[in-house]
Amino acid sequence: MAIPLLIDTDPGIDDALALLLAFASPEVSVEAITAVAGNVPVERCTANVFRILEMVKPSRTPTVARGAAAPLLRPLISAGYVHGADGLGDLHQFKNPDGSPRYPPVELLPASLDGPDLILETVARFAGELVVVAIGPLTNLALALQRERDRMTSIRRLVVMGGAVASPGNVTPLAEFNFYVDPEAAAQVLESGLPVELIPLDVTRQVILSRSALDSRLSTCPGRLARFIADFTLKGFAFGAEVGEGGLTLHDPLALAVALDPSLVSFEALHVAVECEGRLSRGMAVADRRPLPAHRKLSPNCRVAMSVDAGRFLSFFLDRLCRASR
Repeated sequence: MAIPLLIDTDPGIDDALALLLAFASPEVSVEAITAVAGNVPVERCTANVFRILEMVKPSRTPTVARGAAAPLLRPLISAGYVHGADGLGDLHQFKNPDGSPRYPPVELLPASLDGPDLILETVARFAGELVVVAIGPLTNLALALQRERDRMTSIRRLVVMGGAVASPGNVTPLAEFNFYVDPEAAAQVLESGLPVELIPLDVTRQVILSRSALDSRLSTCPGRLARFIADFTLKGFAFGAEVGEGGLTLHDPLALAVALDPSLVSFEALHVAVECEGRLSRGMAVADRRPLPAHRKLSPNCRVAMSVDAGRFLSFFLDRLCRASR
């Protein structure tokens, strides 16, 4: 039986790739998708979810909800400079030979529930079974905890892309983007007692996809979806070249892949807190990695991925992505 999956996301180029990976993976059933403000405003994130669904046309459409439009306590900081103003690489630039838009508007049919309430409803429906993959700021998860903490304890696994433990940040010298956007939400989720599996920059920076590798694989499975992937990733590759990453860093696809196959990474049980007050350290993931006996350290509150089999993951990802394109 397929494992029920809920994806909390702010699409985003790498979020879109993670969603495509999920729909190409028969071992899971994507039951719900909750959009959250992050890479772009939440209205745009919600539209991007429906754009991806329209491209994939899954046999069973998940419930989609619009979630939080802003962090718990702060104004939204977004990343259009990375992902494009629309979050998907500025799709408006692509035209058909006759001049019509290659990607016209799609119909939006969000649930009447908001994101946090859809999370709570899905957790209740799959109590003890649901795997949640959170690949944006953790605002929706924090709000769900505030509304009904006891219900949230029946989540089977919570895989979170966020933080930088022993690695520099990617939005400030210390902070990763998702934790920086809403540090209070990240702190609440890590302090909640939920079974968090943290996928930080320490491992995502090791999984970089080259343009040539993607083009080579997509050439073996051409079609409408393959062209969509090639189009929306162009800006991501341009940004990767600009900052010297040498390709597209697969932050969110790695988190989704770990939900499918935890053996792709090696975990370390750690106590991780999130800095919310510091002027220079906002959003920093503070892990207790002191070389002390366990009884003298803070008790672990999550499992943190500290190494990754990058080659196996990249092969896994490209194989599934081509499956999605057929």
